[in-house]
Amino acid sequence: MAYTLITGACGGLGGAFVKILAERGEKLFLTGRSEERLFSLASDLRKKYSDLEVEYFPCDIGDERSRKALFGFADGKGMTFSRLVYVAGADIQKAFEKYTEEKIILQARVNFEGAVSFTKSVVDRSALDGKTELLAIGSVSGIYPMPYFALYSATKKALEQFYSAIHTELKGRAKVTCVLPGAIPTREDIKANIKTQGLWGKLAPLPPETVARRSLKAVKKNKRKVILGGWNKLMRIFTALVPMSIKRRSIARRWKKTEKDAF
Repeated sequence: MAYTLITGACGGLGGAFVKILAERGEKLFLTGRSEERLFSLASDLRKKYSDLEVEYFPCDIGDERSRKALFGFADGKGMTFSRLVYVAGADIQKAFEKYTEEKIILQARVNFEGAVSFTKSVVDRSALDGKTELLAIGSVSGIYPMPYFALYSATKKALEQFYSAIHTELKGRAKVTCVLPGAIPTREDIKANIKTQGLWGKLAPLPPETVARRSLKAVKKNKRKVILGGWNKLMRIFTALVPMSIKRRSIARRWKKTEKDAF
């Protein structure tokens, strides 16, 4: 059996994927930034599931050398892959003029470059027999341009378009899905940000476990793109005909109220 590679495995959403797939007894290759947290996670999994095959390797996804080291480790173990779950992301939110060059590079590389690189590396090490699954976590934030969340929105849109394109390229050889969830209440800063969104903040978010299960079902069905959550789907329908200038102003009023710089 080939491995499932999960990025952001120690986070709230990544951890939900880990839990579901561990319960299924699938072979897991986990990565994240902290070797200590990965070691703890792998140890807990091995204690709970004695027959589970789990490997881990820390990786700075925004760094080409770190990505190369991760796949060098995988090659040394003779690993092949049946599934990629690309969860990692940098959700920095603030006015663009407040960005440093470091933050621009970080967010662009983690949200898009890293996803493209991991996808290519997994494809190169997969059977591409029609059962290979490539799953990327995008965002409803990529549906429209978002003032005060501009770079995040742009990178998530780029990820969606990239996955849509390779969905056609790999037809019949791999299942390719980009999932677009809304806010997911994982970290405390995200929970605080959700509270600032009023009624929509109460209705739109989904628990990480729900996002993970629905995402795995979507890629199993080879859905090209899926918006998760009834309220998020309604938002897309009801705003489709609203002029873009009005949508941008509305988004700006709502999103300039808070900032987060979690990385």
